[in-house]
Amino acid sequence: MENLALIESFSEFKDNKLIDRVTLMSILEDVFRNALKKKFGSDDNFDIIINPDKGDLEIWRNRIVVADGEVEDENEEISLTEAQRIEPDFEIGEDVSEEVKLKDLGRRAILALRQNLIAKIHEHDNTNLYKQFKDLIGEIYTAEVHHIRNRAVILLDDEGNEIVLPKDKQIGSDFFRKGDNVRGIIENVDLKGNKPTIVLSRTAPEFLEQLFHQEIPEVFDGLITIKKAVRIPGEKAKVAVDSYDDRIDPVGACVGMKGSRIHSIVRELGNENIDVINYTNNLQLFITRALSPARVSTVEIDEENKTAKVYLKPEEVSKAIGRGGHNIRLAGRLTGYEIDVFREGVEEDVELTEFSDEIDAWIIEEFRKIGLDTARAVLEMDVKDLVKRTDLEEETVEEVVKILREEFEE
Repeated sequence: MENLALIESFSEFKDNKLIDRVTLMSILEDVFRNALKKKFGSDDNFDIIINPDKGDLEIWRNRIVVADGEVEDENEEISLTEAQRIEPDFEIGEDVSEEVKLKDLGRRAILALRQNLIAKIHEHDNTNLYKQFKDLIGEIYTAEVHHIRNRAVILLDDEGNEIVLPKDKQIGSDFFRKGDNVRGIIENVDLKGNKPTIVLSRTAPEFLEQLFHQEIPEVFDGLITIKKAVRIPGEKAKVAVDSYDDRIDPVGACVGMKGSRIHSIVRELGNENIDVINYTNNLQLFITRALSPARVSTVEIDEENKTAKVYLKPEEVSKAIGRGGHNIRLAGRLTGYEIDVFREGVEEDVELTEFSDEIDAWIIEEFRKIGLDTARAVLEMDVKDLVKRTDLEEETVEEVVKILREEFEE
């Protein structure tokens, strides 16, 4: 293969991959120098001249003329007789530049050149792709469903880049078909084996925040600030918002008339129930708001242990806890405090942990998951409701209820 044909073939990559001229020249020279090192042991005494636009390539080897029989390194030295075959006027001690043809490298070396070039260009593309998407982490991105696997949905964007939406990054109600457009945030980009893995997420709290930025003009303009957002994806979310302009009602602006503004966000998240609350530096008030729609009577805060005891009327307790304990769990994550609920007017109560001799720890933990930390909190709930909210069998719940009742009957 002649130099011209080989370089023309290499130049195809420039057109297909949209690599700039300087980068292509650098990659080409690097590939050729590696080939020269393998062939001659060193490339220090070679000059490579490349013009990819015209398809020109020249390789020149520079050697010093030595007396016949005194050549110690054939790559860096040339005998006087051999030098004078190139140019009769050469003398000992002079430098000789001789062009090396690609065909002199051998067919295998030429094939290796092409393979190495392809690998280098792919590496260059992947590095650029990695940098491009690394800058997009935390941003909303849209791509089309290409095919669906058991553990992930594979998406393609408009540039043909592959993006992975893992099963655990999907909302429970998500259902996709080939060709569907999917929105999420770029959560992570890993460069494994020189190929970037781009991960999309629809479950991250940041996705909810970015949807607010897209759908609520005041948030986009910076008039309303999202202080914190927490989610149980597909189930419930709480968003604390604030405004530095007293004329703006941040909650009203986000929700809109009859929920008109937030409706598109709710729909995008599979009808996730979103509570928008006013942020405040008053911790007691913030915890009270975080437990909405329940009406809190009193809050006792232990700042050192980051815990809060919240007292409510008995009829408000279930609202504070919420279905599956979602409301109290999210309120705790939003405020950064572990919240314990107590019924107002109930003087005698016992922590569930006090029954650890009679009730297994994992069973107590099941009740704690739904916000029930005390004996009376459990006793005030219906057995069938407790079975639905926990992973416990009805027989187990009935046994626990029996143990707790005996405590108060004594």
